[in-house]
Amino acid sequence: MEYSEMTLKEFTSYLSCADPVPGGGGASALAGCLGAALGSMVAHLTVGRRKYEPVREEMEQIILEEEALQDELLALIRMDAELFEPLSAAYSMPRGTQEEKDARDRVMKDALKDACQAPFQIMEKMCRALELCKTLAWKGSTAAVSDAGDAALFCKAALQGAALNVFINTKLMKDRVLAEEYQKRADRMLQEYVPVADRIYEKVLEEIH
Repeated sequence: MEYSEMTLKEFTSYLSCADPVPGGGGASALAGCLGAALGSMVAHLTVGRRKYEPVREEMEQIILEEEALQDELLALIRMDAELFEPLSAAYSMPRGTQEEKDARDRVMKDALKDACQAPFQIMEKMCRALELCKTLAWKGSTAAVSDAGDAALFCKAALQGAALNVFINTKLMKDRVLAEEYQKRADRMLQEYVPVADRIYEKVLEEIH
């Protein structure tokens, strides 16, 4: 299903129903996409103003990056749903006999690993998006600084939301070595970039409050 072609009403309707896809991963990707779109808006509002001519080229590059991020994040809504569906099916596999349990475990092993991939990509893109937000908050148009702060908050939500989708899968992994590797990978991004988002918010709040 091409979620990116839906209206907002259609997407939220799908999100709110009992079907597990789209779920938190898709919603996180959408939140990140909104953050990237806001960032692009701030850069657009900065370009062309004489006061900000020294950062024009930097802002133009940010626009290109933010637009690419939007496309990638919309694609990740679909990817997250597609990779979760085998895991959702695996939960319903029979476990009456040892053979059935072993078969289920084999399917679950691959499905849990696959289900982490889209959330990881969302997290990685949010790390980059927050770097861009930082530049926008400090160098972009002061008339749109609140939007730079909003962008950072959406990106932070996407980063943390995607992390939860990693952790819910690693919790169920029987391969604890891989689970710990994935958890550390997610933790590193959270530890580095949640504070970045918080600093952007505090900077913007101090400037406009």
